[in-house]
Amino acid sequence: MVRQGDPDRWLASRFVPDVEARADVVALYALNIELARIAESVREPLMGEIRLTWWREAIGELFDGGPSRRHPVVLGLAQAIQRRGLSSGAFDAMIDARFADLEAAPFEDLADIERYLDNTAGSLMALACAVLGASDAPLVEAAARAWGLAGLARLRRLPQTVEGRALQQRVSVHRASARALAAGLPVKAFPAVAYVCLAPSYAAGRALSELEKRLRLTLAVLAGRI
Repeated sequence: MVRQGDPDRWLASRFVPDVEARADVVALYALNIELARIAESVREPLMGEIRLTWWREAIGELFDGGPSRRHPVVLGLAQAIQRRGLSSGAFDAMIDARFADLEAAPFEDLADIERYLDNTAGSLMALACAVLGASDAPLVEAAARAWGLAGLARLRRLPQTVEGRALQQRVSVHRASARALAAGLPVKAFPAVAYVCLAPSYAAGRALSELEKRLRLTLAVLAGRI
């Protein structure tokens, strides 16, 4: 599911040597796919709200110690939460932010967009870092904003004021901030942010081959630079 639906994060997860940690990270990425697909799969916002509420309740039950719902992503998350002691707040932020996906025009300005990215891409990246032993990673905000802006551009969800050269500059600024902070990230946690190295190309509208992605990610992980 993650390999098909989120190939860049999946490729980055291949650099996690520990099998259980890799499985926990992939479970987080699978949740992100489930949440992101909801708006695309419903005709009425109310149906989307019902599905998001289902996920909120399912994850809430995991933190309350109740039985896991029989859904493969929920079962994977149950193991990750139990093994890593993850924060419920980050999951809540991811789900709450996705209600904006159901709106016709969710973003008014850049500040609105970046708040959304902090709660979606940022919460996901923070959880992945926590799984890999970096529960407080200062670079997450900037790294997630760089990645998220490039991603929204690929989905054509950005207003015209944040496109083209303005978008590339904003991604470059955030990536530079993240790179400056990357030295403080433990080596074993770097795969949680490595895919951000692809953001500049996406912001410039460039498609990358599978081989180029693999090479860039390999170099990023080896050098510890995004």
